[in-house]
Amino acid sequence: MQYESLVQFRINHKSNIMISTLVRFISVFIFLIIAGSCKPTQREPNMESLEKYRSQLTKIRAEFGEYELPKATFFLFGMGNREKLLYRDGSLISVHDQKILYRWDVIEEIIIPNDYSVFLTMHDGKRIAIFENEQGVFLEFDGKKETINEGTHIVLDSFEGHPYSEVLKVLNHENLINIDNGLPLPNFFVYRKPWRRDAAMMAMCLEIAGNLDLIKDWVLELDEIYDFNNRSKAGPEYEVDNLGQTLYLISLFTDASHPLVPKILEEAKRWERTHEGKLYLHGRTDFSEMPVYQTKWMKYGLRALGLPDPYDIPNIDCQYSSLFWMDYKDFHKPVEGWRNDSYPYIGWARDHFYGLKQSPITAVDYPLTWEIGASQANYEGIRIVNDNYTNASCAAPHTWHTSEIFLYLINLNQPDEQENQ
Repeated sequence: MQYESLVQFRINHKSNIMISTLVRFISVFIFLIIAGSCKPTQREPNMESLEKYRSQLTKIRAEFGEYELPKATFFLFGMGNREKLLYRDGSLISVHDQKILYRWDVIEEIIIPNDYSVFLTMHDGKRIAIFENEQGVFLEFDGKKETINEGTHIVLDSFEGHPYSEVLKVLNHENLINIDNGLPLPNFFVYRKPWRRDAAMMAMCLEIAGNLDLIKDWVLELDEIYDFNNRSKAGPEYEVDNLGQTLYLISLFTDASHPLVPKILEEAKRWERTHEGKLYLHGRTDFSEMPVYQTKWMKYGLRALGLPDPYDIPNIDCQYSSLFWMDYKDFHKPVEGWRNDSYPYIGWARDHFYGLKQSPITAVDYPLTWEIGASQANYEGIRIVNDNYTNASCAAPHTWHTSEIFLYLINLNQPDEQENQ
C-alpha cells in the first residue's frame, strides 16, 4: 500500500472509531435519561373490583339478612396447604409460630377480599401490596415482587357469569384458608382436627372449584370410623352421621376397596332399627338423636360408592332432616326447627332445603362466615386475630357455614332439574 493511501486509511479508520464512540455515548446518554424518567410500576388496588364485590354483598344482605360480628379488621393469606399468614394492624404475621414477619407504619389500608389482596400506604408515602394467587403469596414494594409463601398450587375460579361471582370467590377463599397441612378444618385457629360433617360439605365445594386434591391424602389415610370430636362427660360421642359422611369422602378418591369401608358397613349394624317394617339407622348427632339425617347420609355414601343399600328413610321426627338438602327431599317429616345465629350453617342448610332466604351473612367485607360458642372449640387460638373474637367465643371464617352459603348460591343459579326433564 502506498504511503498516501495508508495515511488516508488511518485517517478514515480513526474517524470511524470516533463516530462509533460518539454514537455509543449518545445511546448510553439517551438510555440514562429514559431510565431516570421511568419509575418502577407498583400494583394498585382495583377499586372497581371491590365495588363489584360490595354491590353483590349488598344484594345478598337485602335478600338473606346480615349479622354483626365482634369488631375485627384482618385478612388471611395461605390458601390450601400453604403457611398461614395473618395481616392486621400494619403487620404480617406467621400464624402458627406467631412471628411478625413484617411491620409497617401504615396510614391507610385497603383490603380487597375478592382479589385476595391488601394495599398499604406508609407515612412516608410509599406503598406496599400483599396478594395471593394460584402460585403463592407475594409482597410488592416499589415495583419489586418478593415471594413470601409459594407452597402448593391452587385453583382460583373466577365464577364468571354467576350473579354472585365475587362473593363465591371469597367463600372459596374461606374454605381454602382452613385447609392446614392437608386437614380440612372448620376454623384452623380454634380446631386442630377435622370434623367429618364439615369436611364432607367442604369437599362438595372443593370439587366444584377444582381443589379436591388438597384433601386427598387425608381422606385416603382415614383409619377411624368416627371423628370423636364431640365429647360429653360420659366420653366421646359416636356420631352416626359420620358413617355416611366418611363413605362419601372416600368415594371422591377411590372405591369400596378402601380398608375403612368394610369396617363402616359392619359398624352400621350396631345402629340399625326398624320402623313400620323399614330398616334405618338411629343414633346420636350433636348430642341428640337424629335418625333421618343419619340414614340419609348413609344412603348417600353407599350410593356414592356403588354399594347395596338396605336402608329406608323412616317417617319419624328428626330436627336435622332438613339439613340434608342434597337428596331424598321427599322423605321428610316437617318438625319445628330452631334457628340460632351462633350456628348459622343450620339456618342456611334449612333454607337450602326449603328454598327460603332467612339466614344471614356477615355485615363486613371479610370474613363472611362464623360460629359462636361451640362447645369443642378453643377460642384462645383466635386471640392472635383479635381479643374481641376470643372474648365473644367467635371463630371466623367457619367452613361449614362457608360451604352451606357457597352451595346454596351455586345451586341458586342452576336451572330447575324438572325443567330439563
